[in-house]
Order: sequence, then structure tokens, then C-alpha cells
Amino acid sequence: MLSYPILAKAADDERLAALAKALAHPARLKILALLARTPGCIGGDIVQAVGLAQSTVSEHLRILKAAGVIEGQIDPPRVCYALAPGALAPLAELIGALEAASGDPACCVTPDNT
Repeated sequence: MLSYPILAKAADDERLAALAKALAHPARLKILALLARTPGCIGGDIVQAVGLAQSTVSEHLRILKAAGVIEGQIDPPRVCYALAPGALAPLAELIGALEAASGDPACCVTPDNT
């Protein structure tokens, strides 16, 4: 049986769920991919690259920032965004543990239907 030390507390479960939820939209994934390619993107550049209305992109950025996935730095009149270092590590650790468990034949035993 696998243990998930990062899931030891309810707060950890909530944090992982918030991270997963923040990633659960195609536009937000597109924004993250853009930030991975071009750190320090300016808000207007993100709007142009994603192809959505400014208000829609702002809402997606707000969600990603609230989840701690991205950081924004205000440099009036611009706001520059970048991926938050290590923010996705707990989620990556969980996914890695689940992936490893899925390859373990003892993980799930089904009854023999003979």
C-alpha cells in the first residue's frame, strides 16, 4: 500500500484540489504553456496570444494567481506574469505516486470469474 505524505492533512488535500482545479481549463493551460515559453509575459501579450477578451483572460489569471500557480509583478502600467517556482511540485508528486501505483499488479485485485 502506498502512503501519500503530502495528503497527511485535510489542508494538503484542499491545496492539491485547488491546484488541480486551477489547471482544469483549456485557456488556463494555454496561459501556463505561454508563460513556460516566455517568462515575464505582459498581460496584454497574454490576451493576444490566448485570443480571448481581456476580462476573460484577467479572470483566468486571477484564478491561477489565487491557486499560487503564477506570480504577477506590477510595473505600471503593466503587469508581468511568470510561473511560480515549485508551485506544481506537490501535484506532480501525487501524480507520480498514482502513476507508480497503477503499474503495481497488487494494487488492484479483481475476483476470478471462473
